[in-house]
Amino acid sequence: MTTTTSADDPGAAVVAAWRAESARLVGALTRMTRDVGLAEDLAQDALLAALEQWPTTGVPENAAAWLMTVARRRAVDHVRRAEVLRRKLDALGRAGEEQVVPDLETQVDHIEDDVLRLLFLSCHPALTPPSRAALTLRLVGGLSTAEIARGFLTSESTVAQRISRAKRTLADARAGFELPTGAEHTARLDDVMAVVYLVFNEGYAATAGDDWTRPDLAHEATRLARLLVTLAPDEPEVLGLQALLELQGSRLAARVDAEGRPVLLEDQDRTRWDAVQVRRGLAALARAEELAARGVPVGTYVLQASIAAEHARAARPEDTRWRRIASLYDVLAGAAPGPVVEVNRAVAHGRAHGADAGLAVLDALAPDALGASPLVPSVRGDLLERAGRHDQAAAAFTQAASRSTNAGERSVLLRRAEDNRRG
Repeated sequence: MTTTTSADDPGAAVVAAWRAESARLVGALTRMTRDVGLAEDLAQDALLAALEQWPTTGVPENAAAWLMTVARRRAVDHVRRAEVLRRKLDALGRAGEEQVVPDLETQVDHIEDDVLRLLFLSCHPALTPPSRAALTLRLVGGLSTAEIARGFLTSESTVAQRISRAKRTLADARAGFELPTGAEHTARLDDVMAVVYLVFNEGYAATAGDDWTRPDLAHEATRLARLLVTLAPDEPEVLGLQALLELQGSRLAARVDAEGRPVLLEDQDRTRWDAVQVRRGLAALARAEELAARGVPVGTYVLQASIAAEHARAARPEDTRWRRIASLYDVLAGAAPGPVVEVNRAVAHGRAHGADAGLAVLDALAPDALGASPLVPSVRGDLLERAGRHDQAAAAFTQAASRSTNAGERSVLLRRAEDNRRG
């Protein structure tokens, strides 16, 4: 993949190249060195070299290949210096001729496989679920430690320690870089899908920062979901995950206005939804439903994709089949009970059966079900607004804004609070 950026801003070119290529770079280096910690260090070295050299030499035509070449040279230098790795020098030297410097233009499939292997490695069973998520967000999603910490509502030091321990655990377990097969593949696939969805959600609705969305992360997660389908084309849940990410991701361009301000679902210009992604999503869902009709079990991703499909099929907000969506959320709540599902179910029931019905679902939740998240008070504010209880809605939106760590979300919540104060 060639990364094209303006040569007028080398710093921006470095950032763009890193965001686009870091997962492929770390994946390829892990294949070469069989050490994910070393691979990330080498990739970071290449990034620093770009920061130092590109302002003087200019941005290379193929930034990805430049980064790979520099990282490969650092890998060879490291091997030569490290006595403990000297026994691998011959094998690595041969790889240097044939594999270490892949042509990113002609070996795309190989590089894509590296990212997929990196994804499965990040979800190794020797790691705890929080460690899998943190490591994948770092290595595959390209998030910083600070961004991951905000997503997990924890400290940067905790996340840094979690990632460091995960790398040591993989090294101690001598975790292989090959894709798992058989029962191990089946067992790990659920964890991989969960992490891909987590990366997508961080891109679709950023947990913190100034931006409402991070399309680069959402696009990367969607690409990974498509890769998983090539690996497991007859798994309904994998197809359901792809369908869900395609359908939700199709709305990204419409989720902000020309000034970058957030636009809620019912106010979006649906002509800006990506029609190609909608078609891909509906096709993946249709394939999952076809397998389900043959008796292959389906799960939560297919259900969530079915909900997203209802929105995708509605040309106008008023055409949305909210009763159907509420019914699907009822099924989802039975299959995967949890506070986030209940909050979304409250929204659906509020649209389908009236605001009071939605508030009844929401009131059944424990007050601290989602801790300090703004989700519960923001949905409560929406339902109270629809019920005409504007003073209470304003208070709920204000409370939600005080909890939000995302500037875009906070601005929407404060605006809705003010609108309700004016009645």
